[in-house]
Amino acid sequence: MKLWRWLALAALPILLIGGLFFTVIASDDDEDQPASAITADAMNLSAEVYKHKLTVEKYCKEFGILDQVMVILAIMQVESGGKGGDVMQASESLGLPVNTLDTEASIKQGVRYFASLLKSMKAAGVDLNTAIQSYNYGGGFIDYVAKHGKKYTLAMAMAFAKEKSGGKKVTYTNAVAKDGWRYAYGNMYYVPVISQYLVTGGAKFDDKTVQAIMDEALKYQGTRYVFGGSTPATGFDCSGLTSWCYGKAGIKLPRTAQAQYDATAHLNIKDAKPGDLVFFHSTYNTADYVTHVGIYVGGMKMYNAGDPLGYADLNSSYWQAHLIGAGRVRK
Repeated sequence: MKLWRWLALAALPILLIGGLFFTVIASDDDEDQPASAITADAMNLSAEVYKHKLTVEKYCKEFGILDQVMVILAIMQVESGGKGGDVMQASESLGLPVNTLDTEASIKQGVRYFASLLKSMKAAGVDLNTAIQSYNYGGGFIDYVAKHGKKYTLAMAMAFAKEKSGGKKVTYTNAVAKDGWRYAYGNMYYVPVISQYLVTGGAKFDDKTVQAIMDEALKYQGTRYVFGGSTPATGFDCSGLTSWCYGKAGIKLPRTAQAQYDATAHLNIKDAKPGDLVFFHSTYNTADYVTHVGIYVGGMKMYNAGDPLGYADLNSSYWQAHLIGAGRVRK
């Protein structure tokens, strides 16, 4: 595995708690934002990574680890950002020079290698984080953890790297390394880095209605934006996604972004709670003022039909330029 290649990170959404609820009425024209207006860097995983999702699923199925698709995509995000040929940086696991494999061969080998680590993980009785760190360190780390309590900790990853590097330190400016260094063997922060691209166990909310909305929404994370789409069969645009997901939670929303805005009580984004809607203007050329809508999840993050569907940071310059505010469905 290539050990030294790391990307700048996007923060995972801070999933807070909150409440709502409501009922409203439906309509049926469409006026949502085109996919080209959504910026990929607002997502927790990049569009370059998501475009490989089907190939990752194919090989995860082949090697019997279909439940690990999101972990593989997170590893790809860290290893290459989905760019270049050897997107999983898997050449070295075959004893080949760095960047030898083409894209599909890299994904196949990366998935095969991770599947072998999972097999060793189960045999040794260690946890998933140990297998993830071993993608970077190699399988020897599984044996190390098995002999030291059988559960990954950052301290254990640091101790392993210190031993292997002879205590040599190098500069490491990633935000996960508060002291600005790591030991000169692999990356002892590999699990924290990978974890920033994963929502462990899914989004969790105290409010059952919000939980139902997000459980449905997350089924479609990583799928493409489809203008006019309003069902899983057609794909989703922005208001199609919100009307479908809220509908699954027993809440009727109008079909369009403008109509959803008109049906809600308006509030400042600072007063928004998870489950509220977030509205935007002028994201494309149309007669309506409101042109895009997302689901507020807390911490100035939303889940929306971008391209692909996923989380977005409301503090980004793009969303700030178009933000109207939040809307709470009237009781």
